[in-house]
Amino acid sequence: MRIVLFVEGDTERYLPDFFTRWVHPKLASPIAIKPVNFRGVGNYMKDFAKRARLDLEEPEVTAVVGLIDFYGSGLNYPDGTIQKQYGWAKDELEKQVNSARFRQHFAVHETEAWLLSDSSIFPRALVPELANNVNPETINSQNPPSHRIKALYHQKLNKKYKKPIEGSTLFRKLNPDTAYASCPHLKLLLDDLLALSRTAAR
Repeated sequence: MRIVLFVEGDTERYLPDFFTRWVHPKLASPIAIKPVNFRGVGNYMKDFAKRARLDLEEPEVTAVVGLIDFYGSGLNYPDGTIQKQYGWAKDELEKQVNSARFRQHFAVHETEAWLLSDSSIFPRALVPELANNVNPETINSQNPPSHRIKALYHQKLNKKYKKPIEGSTLFRKLNPDTAYASCPHLKLLLDDLLALSRTAAR
């Protein structure tokens, strides 16, 4: 049995390992989390519902979970709190698939926010600049997490932050429990993955 994870790009390929490091210790037997890369959020929005319905017809697929960045999604969010916007967007996309086995989630505001939950995973020169990110999901579209990290890599290390390389290394170092405790919307995602995995094991 497996959970299919829809992602918007190449750089999210390391997320199944990050997620399973949190989920698997809580299960009697592991479940595979297999990513599907849509190669851009535009393609995701166009094709995710049709692809989800097709994947859910496969007998070995327990569930499909979609994940895109809240920042840059192109959705026309209503006014209100991030919780209200998240709930609205989740409902809008889940209605397009119309299956209890499809769950839509968002990285608020980007997956890099999860990295900011633990400054110690970064190169030493960056740690003092990142040590006070106690609520990393509040770093919003005015100065997105990836922009902040890129600027610091340039200023402090005189090098580019290459998300497929540095991001992958940082996620391998990040303890999922640390990010879970600091990022409420990541907590929603991980709790969902665990619940779906436990359902598959029954």
